[in-house]
Amino acid sequence: MEKTCVIFCAGDFDKLAVPISSSDLIIAADGGLLHTGALGLRPHVILGDFDSLGEIPRGAGVCAYPVMKDDTDAMLAVRCGLTKGFRRFLIYGGLDGPRLDHALANFQTLVYLAEHDAQGILVGKKYFSTALRNGSLVFPSSADGILSIFCMGSPAQGVTLEGLLYPLTEATLTAGYPLGVSNHFTGKAAHVQVRQGNLLLLWDRENGFPDFQKNNQSEGVDCCI
Repeated sequence: MEKTCVIFCAGDFDKLAVPISSSDLIIAADGGLLHTGALGLRPHVILGDFDSLGEIPRGAGVCAYPVMKDDTDAMLAVRCGLTKGFRRFLIYGGLDGPRLDHALANFQTLVYLAEHDAQGILVGKKYFSTALRNGSLVFPSSADGILSIFCMGSPAQGVTLEGLLYPLTEATLTAGYPLGVSNHFTGKAAHVQVRQGNLLLLWDRENGFPDFQKNNQSEGVDCCI
């Protein structure tokens, strides 16, 4: 499996979706440090404004930011992982919890990753979420339950859905109408494609990760480490 930047945020977390390998980069974003501690993991990088944690940790790999900043702690972690050359991201603690605003911000962070030639997946207790830009992905025939698809930003053009209960062919989805909500897997391999634009996908965690096929242009980013 491709090396992964594994980010732990301060939201709710129950368990890992896949084992962490020795080649993975582990980042604790603020209160996400509590999750890594509960797992017995030592993060390579600990960053954030630490308003959730309530104190600035000591030791190597700590990067403290002011509370008044443009980036969320999750975005700081993503930008750091990109700078270190990672293009696959798993983000825990960013989908469930009391802060709906942070969940929405993390959906935008997925789009940021897609626009920087990277694959990001938010790992929730019941759901996975990812952003797809100018490309396609495939779910296996074993996938079951609901798949919801939303346009993020400008109209998503050339959207094609195959192997799902509600198919589409070269359709245009907009951010102002939820046409793609509550689609269903049918026991066939499900193909999702967008020719131009960004899609946000949300599906049952038990279905695992789809096969991504993307072709994006990357841009440089900065990291304090």
